[in-house]
Amino acid sequence: MQESLYRSLVWLDVRLGVLFAVAVPLVLLVWAAVRRESAILRLLGLYWKVASLHLIALLLLTDGRPLAFPLLVIAPLLVVLALWFWVDLNEELADLPPWRPLPLTLRIWRWSLSLLSLAGAALAATSLPCLAGGLDRGLCATWLEAPAGLHGVVARVFAFVFGGQWTPGVAAFVGYLGLVAYVVGLLQWLLVRLPRLGRVAGEF
Repeated sequence: MQESLYRSLVWLDVRLGVLFAVAVPLVLLVWAAVRRESAILRLLGLYWKVASLHLIALLLLTDGRPLAFPLLVIAPLLVVLALWFWVDLNEELADLPPWRPLPLTLRIWRWSLSLLSLAGAALAATSLPCLAGGLDRGLCATWLEAPAGLHGVVARVFAFVFGGQWTPGVAAFVGYLGLVAYVVGLLQWLLVRLPRLGRVAGEF
């Protein structure tokens, strides 16, 4: 694949990700809170927990840490799982009037984000050879562009608010801390909550 086409696909994935993985669920979260739709709020709460792995991957990519590349593949797959795994939430959402604006928007968003996540995971899988190095050139460098741009914005905001420096090393350190917390939480759910509740989201 030509590098220019590959770069366009990566940036398209980034822009669609910002829209469907950040902007739309934030709107849905506020909308569901106003409407007091508990099932939707619980689904979105679980979604944000799982989707935080995307942010961890971006923090690690900021400093060019190779571990970020497998996370770019795993994160969207976990998002798809988090959107559809829960039996009780699926039943409650199915009971909502299908043509009301909020349930309809949620349904469209779930399907759109699921398809986008699967396509994004497939695209991210092409970056796995970057684990071997050479991050500063070729296709690997394309994956560092968006995190570098985000880092520049965060660094300026951090310096303005706190008067400190938000360096790539600090971002990676925060990313590793977040990854440890994420793995601990995931293991706790797999070993304790899943055997006890199965595919039931329960109270959140």
